Amino acid sequence: MDKKEVYSIDGMSCASCAAHVEESVKSLEGVSDVSVNLATEKLTLTRDSNVSSEDVINAVEKAGYKLSLITSIEEKTFIIEGMSCASCANNIEDAISSLDGVETATVNLATEKMFVRFDKNILSVGQIEQEVEKTGYKAKLDIDKNIDNQVDKKKKQIESVWKRFFYSALFAIPALYIAMADMFGLPIPSSLTPMQSPRLYSTVQLILVLPVIYLGRQFFIVGMKSLFRRKPNMDTLVALGSGAAFLYSVYSTILAYLGDKHAAMNLYYESAAVILTLITLGKYFEAVSKGRTTDAISKLINLAPKTANIIKDGVESVVNVEEIVVGDVLLVRPGEKIPLDGVVIEGYSSVDESMLTGESLPVEKSVDSKVVGASLNKTGVFKMKVTRVGEDTTLSQIIKLVEDAQNSKAPIAKLADKISGVFVPIVITLALVAGGMWYFVGGETWIFSLTIIISVLVIACPCALGLATPTAIMVGTGKGAENGILIKSSEALQITKEVDTVVFDKTGTLTEGKLAVTNVLTYNNYTEEEILQMVASVEYLSEHPLGLAIVEEAKNRNLDILEVKDFNSLVGLGVVAVVNNKNILIGNKKLMLNNNVNIADNINNAEKYASEGKTPLYIAIDNVLSGIIAVADQVKDSSAKTIEQLHKLGIEVVMLTGDNAKTAQAIAKELSIDKVISEVLPEDKANEIKKLQESGRRVAMVGDGINDAPALVQANVGLAIGTGTDVAIDAADVVLIKSDLNTVVNVINLSRKTIKNIKENLFWAFFYNVMGIPFAMGIVYLFGGPLLNPMLAGAAMSFSSVSVVLNALRLKRIKLN
Repeated sequence: MDKKEVYSIDGMSCASCAAHVEESVKSLEGVSDVSVNLATEKLTLTRDSNVSSEDVINAVEKAGYKLSLITSIEEKTFIIEGMSCASCANNIEDAISSLDGVETATVNLATEKMFVRFDKNILSVGQIEQEVEKTGYKAKLDIDKNIDNQVDKKKKQIESVWKRFFYSALFAIPALYIAMADMFGLPIPSSLTPMQSPRLYSTVQLILVLPVIYLGRQFFIVGMKSLFRRKPNMDTLVALGSGAAFLYSVYSTILAYLGDKHAAMNLYYESAAVILTLITLGKYFEAVSKGRTTDAISKLINLAPKTANIIKDGVESVVNVEEIVVGDVLLVRPGEKIPLDGVVIEGYSSVDESMLTGESLPVEKSVDSKVVGASLNKTGVFKMKVTRVGEDTTLSQIIKLVEDAQNSKAPIAKLADKISGVFVPIVITLALVAGGMWYFVGGETWIFSLTIIISVLVIACPCALGLATPTAIMVGTGKGAENGILIKSSEALQITKEVDTVVFDKTGTLTEGKLAVTNVLTYNNYTEEEILQMVASVEYLSEHPLGLAIVEEAKNRNLDILEVKDFNSLVGLGVVAVVNNKNILIGNKKLMLNNNVNIADNINNAEKYASEGKTPLYIAIDNVLSGIIAVADQVKDSSAKTIEQLHKLGIEVVMLTGDNAKTAQAIAKELSIDKVISEVLPEDKANEIKKLQESGRRVAMVGDGINDAPALVQANVGLAIGTGTDVAIDAADVVLIKSDLNTVVNVINLSRKTIKNIKENLFWAFFYNVMGIPFAMGIVYLFGGPLLNPMLAGAAMSFSSVSVVLNALRLKRIKLN
């Protein structure tokens, strides 16, 4: 059976690195769907049983990078109460170790703590605690150990890069000062000048640059490994540039020791030190900025409450959320976050679900209402029964969807990978050609030629190129999640931008999916309330959807249900009964004609309602027409505005429905829909989408039912209304948590702006490189312009990455409806 896995990668620095990791894994037989994301530093793949995780890890390590599998294995520490001797500890250890899913269990009698390593897909914290209780002891999760590893790892990584920069700068700044002081007339002891004391001058600079080389050793390790594998990357350019400067300086230092005083004037130690320091500073800013791109995920993770009020045997106690199992009863007070997904079993309240839907208005909750974990209880107190825990909760599924989208790779990112794969070798060639031309043809010194080579290698690092796409996708999908839009893949995000046709299902998508009374006409001096009361009293005994809509309308008007006698349902016609000693007939035209009820004078009204897509019901009292009630599936308030905005975006709108042509056309006319495809069987909906695609249309399908699932899959982009069925949500590429159709417009706008941002990022990434290379090669200098110093090249290269990430963060300011 094929298995999907996610790994974290250490050691990548540019798009070339990501491409090399991908190539290494793709070379393994039995591995498919390989995708490397530079921004999240993750590898996603699917492997069959012939390939192990170790095979994948070894293949990537051979390429010069470190890989670790992100598994469902968790490590938790528990506080144990009731132990008195070593036997107690052994008993608990044996009991927990025997559980399915437990890898190791260690109990420390002295600290009264138990460490367990287990598979969270097989076993829960609550089950472990229950097993300990069975042995006669009490276990409680040590919350202090429950740290979010990902956030902690990012924080440590940022701190580590900052320390590298700080200590590098501590040595690079004195080296730069010593090298430049004599040239610019700055105060410096004569013993540290190249002409007065060449040996000491060279030695001090060598001593200062060595710690910087050591702190930046990863550039050399990864860069040279990649070069020897003939897959050069950004680190290769940095290693070659700074390494050449360092080695040439060591050669000049040896000459100085051998008595050549002028050799001390040819040192490039400070260039090597400053280049490495500036690039490390760029890495720091990049790490901080990349951390900000995952804000949406962090916010979602932090939404989940850590504890809950559980009621067992009538007693309330506070427990960790991880201890709760399906079926537990929880008490939620005003101002508290709802711990997990569940259903209200007692009480009434209003709940703020904006974290989930982006909708600011609170939602009323009563008995049997579903509540979602991490949403905020505003007013009342209620009891709820837990229906989902752990990774099954809505919040966990949202987090997983967003993470999957961020880890996937858009087609435009693959283009950047291909470009970077050939860009680095070209740069190395250009650097060597430029240096050689200046030395052999231009008649310049070795020092000048070396400066050219170093500058070209450093300025052209394609680091920004690798970040251009993933950072924008991370911010874009995060922005969507905050506004109730879950984009399952970055490919879907890119394809949505190209959509020129949006197909809507009618029932439950454009309409409420629920019948309601729209018109009440009365005759023979009856009021609306009298007609509705009598009809609702009869229909109360019926289960027909039309009748239920009338009953609902009577309830809304606070009308009492009257006593009904001699109720009879006539298939295909309607119903008859006696109310208040009056014979009531409710049904279609045929029922009236069969009972000789005169409807000739009022038939036009009924036909008018029918032409508007409504279903008219005739009401006769004692064989005299006394009213007409029109019932229809009402159009959603947001439908008209959504279609108007789609038209403004230049998108054609199509309605696809199984309903009859007359009803479909009436709704299409009301909403200004461009094209109607009606009376379509559920199994034929996907074929209708295919016909649109064959005519050259890029189609987005919006639906909510099981019968929409094939069409959602067939469409270029499938958008499922989040209030719909699980089948439709699983089949779709994008899930709209809000039932408000305006989010369809938001998806398209978000896609267009994200792809535009990616193109801007790619432009800036290339702009820095393309504009910098002629300066670094000395082409501009040849015509009297400036020559790019290696240190300035290092600074420009570092901040190119930062500018790309900052541009991606602008997506956070997009205003969505």
